[in-house]
Amino acid sequence: MNNNVQENDVFIDLDNDLTTLANTRDSWAQTPVAERIQILQEIKDSLLNVSDAWARDAARAKGLDQDSPLVGEEWLSGPYAVMGACNGLIDTLSGLEGKSFLKNIPFRTLPSGQTAARVVPHSLWDRLLLSGVKADIWMQKGINENNIAANTATVYDDAPEQRIGRVSLVLGAGNIAAIAPLDAFQKLFVEHQVVILKMNPVNDYLTEHLKAALRPLIDRDALRIVKGGGDVGAWLTEHSTVEEIHITGAETTHDAIIWGRGEEGQRNREAGTPRVNKRITSELGAVCPTIVVPGNWSAADIRFQAEQIATHKLHNSGFNCVACQVLLMPEGWNQATDLMSELRNVLGRSTRPAYYPGAEDRLDTFHQKSEEVTTVNRGSAPNLLINKLEDNDWFRSNEIFAPALSTHSLEAPDAEQYLRNAIKFANEKLHGTLGANIVIHPDTIRSIGRSRFEELLAELRYGTIAINTWTGLGFLSTVCPWGAFPGHTLDDVQSGIGTVHNTFMFDSVERAVVEAPFRPFPRSVLSGEWTLLPRPPWFITNKRQQRLGRLLTRFQHSPGWRHIPRIFANALRG
Repeated sequence: MNNNVQENDVFIDLDNDLTTLANTRDSWAQTPVAERIQILQEIKDSLLNVSDAWARDAARAKGLDQDSPLVGEEWLSGPYAVMGACNGLIDTLSGLEGKSFLKNIPFRTLPSGQTAARVVPHSLWDRLLLSGVKADIWMQKGINENNIAANTATVYDDAPEQRIGRVSLVLGAGNIAAIAPLDAFQKLFVEHQVVILKMNPVNDYLTEHLKAALRPLIDRDALRIVKGGGDVGAWLTEHSTVEEIHITGAETTHDAIIWGRGEEGQRNREAGTPRVNKRITSELGAVCPTIVVPGNWSAADIRFQAEQIATHKLHNSGFNCVACQVLLMPEGWNQATDLMSELRNVLGRSTRPAYYPGAEDRLDTFHQKSEEVTTVNRGSAPNLLINKLEDNDWFRSNEIFAPALSTHSLEAPDAEQYLRNAIKFANEKLHGTLGANIVIHPDTIRSIGRSRFEELLAELRYGTIAINTWTGLGFLSTVCPWGAFPGHTLDDVQSGIGTVHNTFMFDSVERAVVEAPFRPFPRSVLSGEWTLLPRPPWFITNKRQQRLGRLLTRFQHSPGWRHIPRIFANALRG
């Protein structure tokens, strides 16, 4: 059979898949809540059955030894996150009548006048396993406790028989395994849409695992999972049956879909005439900052926070849309040299491969555009590159999807003024609004004042803000919305439009703010922070991450006390 015939067969199969989905879109939208809960329970069981093979194959594809602690990343950012989303959706759907699930969520008014929902901790298990971790969802202005129910899960307000479904195309990301299924969940359970999920060629080895895990949706003709390159993606985006599109990926890919490439794209953009006249939502990365606030840190604090910042950069070998791209440092801080020295030490111990296609070319570009580069030798892995942001304006606008990092110093007459300077710089000088990290000593927060600190956070325009943790924790905690700060448009899309995850289904979210203890247990307790959280399992330096990822995934499947001793034993040895 020649290639043309094979290609025709592929598109015939895709057309048949779309026809099937179109025929079931309304029946899916009208599926009763009780049946949806049952589907999610079935997915959890199916997912558990494939989770070992899923993590093993992902590790192999990324060049990890099967006994490497870093295999834990494939558990946590794969089956664990999807299992957690199933639980979150089940929790919300189970309390949908009268929206009673809202009664268990504490709300408060922020200094900005906005309303915040405390979504972590939400259970006893959160308090045990994420001891000291907090996550708030900040609502858009005008949303308060009195009208929150009218602005939550409103897609379920209509009677089932009145709901009309739609066919959605989800273009999966190639880096983090959970992204594609979680994006599909957004369409299926939060927007009543059936989904054709096109896998990214970089990680389409997950296709059979996802088909097995999501079989309950496939059997109901609510989901199809397909492979293919750019030609398949382009064909699907333009197919008349596809009514909506969601993409996680690069801004250039998004703009090619909407406007076209080259001169055609420029003409369409100038004329305001998109090639694709469909609703499109997106998550497109950013030049994400980590803001280090000056304070009086101990040597142990410096070592721990160096591990924290190294994780911001090198989780998944640096191939994350929310990886730290710019490290903002206080000018004249007397501990800056020690922190940077320790950071280079930690980065140098991370020898995992740079597996993502094009990494070598992107590192070459980074090197060529830099006036001066500091290299961190990582053995068999490519050297990590560090430059100064001011070397070239290009670094403010372009995400380096590779092991490379820019640094920049800002005036720091005092901690509050420095934080104000850093927030202004991030808002005005760095492209995108996906995620920002702040590393700050608790005594420094107290000196600024918690209320004033939150006033400053309100000025930082990012979809997820992490305080003494990494914004990736906001991704893993699927109760949080994930996406850009609201306000981007098709002709200036930056980090994207809309959000995913958000298992409580809040309609008008502005951002998520996650916060973790500054020190791990037991130093945390000795210094007055009442948390039992040791070195977090998502740290690239955690020696028990593989075991913890597997144990935590099994816990998500069937929470119970029997899991706790082994989880704690491994956590304390991490």
